[in-house]
Amino acid sequence: MKFEHFALNVSNPKAMSLWYEEHLGLKVKKKMADPPYMTFLADDSGTVMLEIYSNPKGETLEFSKLHPLAVHLALVSEDPAGDKARLCAAGAVEISDDFLPDGSHLVMLRDPWGVCLQLCKRAVPMLDQPK
Repeated sequence: MKFEHFALNVSNPKAMSLWYEEHLGLKVKKKMADPPYMTFLADDSGTVMLEIYSNPKGETLEFSKLHPLAVHLALVSEDPAGDKARLCAAGAVEISDDFLPDGSHLVMLRDPWGVCLQLCKRAVPMLDQPK
């Protein structure tokens, strides 16, 4: 099995999906203009998606109250410092900026809705690299 998508039930999916498109470079695979405003966003590999929607049948978490280690979206970044500056200028908030003993660089941010985003530059990449 492989991942198709991870879903977040959020209070403002239209604004959040636009921010993710513009600032994270995620690409729309499917978008509903009507409630629950379900939007599927793919990463640049085109093999994993994030679904953002607002469905009153399910709980909407208060992401800003959750510890970053409870829930976060981890993204590969070739330039964590540059991406951090760019995303903070767009409304994200820095939580931490760590260099690990193995040389990895991990930055934790909160997006404008409180969802934690981890920018990862691993000393040894954990995912297969495209050929």
